[in-house]
Amino acid sequence: MTVITPTMLFSADFFHNHVEPLVSAGILVGGGFFAARLLSVSIAKTLVKQLTPQQAMLLRRFIFYFIFLLFIASAVDQLGFHIGALLGAAGILTVAIGIASQTSMSNIISGIFMIGEKPFEVGHRIKVGDVTGKVLSIDLLSVRLRTSQNTMVRIPNETLIKSPITNLSYFPIRRVEIKIGVAYNENLNRVKDTLFAVANKNPLSLIEPKPTLNVIEFGDSSIDLQLCIWTSRTNYNELKNTIQIEIHQAFAEANIEMPFPSRSLYAGSGSEPLPIKIIS
Repeated sequence: MTVITPTMLFSADFFHNHVEPLVSAGILVGGGFFAARLLSVSIAKTLVKQLTPQQAMLLRRFIFYFIFLLFIASAVDQLGFHIGALLGAAGILTVAIGIASQTSMSNIISGIFMIGEKPFEVGHRIKVGDVTGKVLSIDLLSVRLRTSQNTMVRIPNETLIKSPITNLSYFPIRRVEIKIGVAYNENLNRVKDTLFAVANKNPLSLIEPKPTLNVIEFGDSSIDLQLCIWTSRTNYNELKNTIQIEIHQAFAEANIEMPFPSRSLYAGSGSEPLPIKIIS
């Protein structure tokens, strides 16, 4: 066993054989981190006009990790380790981890397919099952969404591949659908004219495509209608809120009845009518 004396610690050979490799490795790792970060951001900014936000993010991460790993390999070589042997051990370890984590591999493969298909991009608003939110990031394992309640939801890529995805930001315009019930004694043509007047007056409503009115069904207490109005996707929520207030006001001014559910009680032909007492 070799005993290191104070004299050996300050000798030139000790510094050259032990301290200098550690300092060089540390400089390579630290410098590599900043160099990888700088180059990845610079290249992504240069190509930002040719790439989507999702592609720019993936390119930035790929360049960062690729350059950083090269510097780490150089640092390991400075410490006297054989890169070939380390790569062989890393390969065996990777295979073992891959077999043990089949779910992660499934997510990675699903992520690659999804990146190639591009059903949505970073910044789009999507709906997956009961979750609706804005896409924050698209990674190889999962996609992160920010909901309207300002919470983050992580959805594995395997789940996304197997589930129907509704992209609410894919097209520039969207259709607002408002369900309305009117009394059976109302003139439907007058109701239609009133609704179209409200829709055309709203500045968020598009002229083309034109608003439409559909009769859904004859309900128990009302004739159920559906008013369809087109607007830009950025104005969807605002139009949906304002148009319902305007419809309520227009119906009140035109004396159009919006009935509430009612029931008739019949006790049978052999019974006396139910007494009704009016309290003034």
